Amino acid sequence: MLKAAIIGASGYTGAELAGLIQSHPNLSLAGLYVSDGSQDAHKPFASLHPRWRGVIDQPLLPLDADALSRIHTEADLVLLATAHEVSHDLAPGFLAKGLPVFDLSGAFRVQGEGFYEQFYGFQHQHGDWLSQAVYGLAEWNQDAIQSAQLIAVPGCYPTASLSALKPLQSAGLIAAGSKPIISAVSGVSGAGRKASMANSFCEVSFKPYGVLNHRHQPEISHHLSNQVVFQPHLGNFIRGILATIYVQLNDDVSDEQIAAAYHQAYDGQKIVRLTGQWPQINDVAGTPFCDLHWARDGNQLIVVSAIDNLLKGAASQAIQCININQGFSPLAGLVQE
Repeated sequence: MLKAAIIGASGYTGAELAGLIQSHPNLSLAGLYVSDGSQDAHKPFASLHPRWRGVIDQPLLPLDADALSRIHTEADLVLLATAHEVSHDLAPGFLAKGLPVFDLSGAFRVQGEGFYEQFYGFQHQHGDWLSQAVYGLAEWNQDAIQSAQLIAVPGCYPTASLSALKPLQSAGLIAAGSKPIISAVSGVSGAGRKASMANSFCEVSFKPYGVLNHRHQPEISHHLSNQVVFQPHLGNFIRGILATIYVQLNDDVSDEQIAAAYHQAYDGQKIVRLTGQWPQINDVAGTPFCDLHWARDGNQLIVVSAIDNLLKGAASQAIQCININQGFSPLAGLVQE
């Protein structure tokens, strides 16, 4: 059993990580941590997330100097479910101690001059680790994940979008010079647990946000090696992402080529499911799956992708990366094999 420390365990993603690790056959919890000044410090984890009452009875510990020393000596790996700047500052210390780090923030996802200043509002200070970080899109980067020490778990919108688009791009089916258009909607849990007017139940309405300036657009474009148009929306439901993606195909692409691209990418990959029917949020909420289906009209292809934003879009994909990195069964702790 490897011991996994979770930093940022009070949030929605941190809670999902704790539950997945608690039930994992090869992992145990080395500690649940929150920031040193957090109002949740010393509270029982289950007091914030009662569905784990009697299952996960550990307290949320402040990440002070003693806690850092304890993680350095007792943990086998670290998961960061923290703000981007916090992950940026914490990860190098754990990496220097030889600990594998699985970062669920955006702090190490994209290598690009000026990217973090423009899209995250801070100057990246750890270019050496940024250059070594592996993007943790589990079905596509298995070899690199296996040998990496720092895995940057993708964002939830990029996971839904790239899972749908990469088979087409890999097969050379997307028309040269075209930009796939991604119209995606996320549940309110994507905004995090901290209360605000934006995620107040009485205020939530189906609406677009981040128009033409959302940070996931360059993340998707970078890892697809093709520019995209990306427009997210807030939905009035708790969890899940549904992405409807419009793709211009090359001339003379056949139905058989499209199907072959998806089957070659995902046959045998039990987490990504080619459903044969249009995906919906209820099919994937509370699961680690990504459901895909497509249809075409001439050279226009529509692909729909559905995931749980907290699981395949965050916590369960992190567990997939741990399984790959540590040589466990790929589905351990996620799907009954």
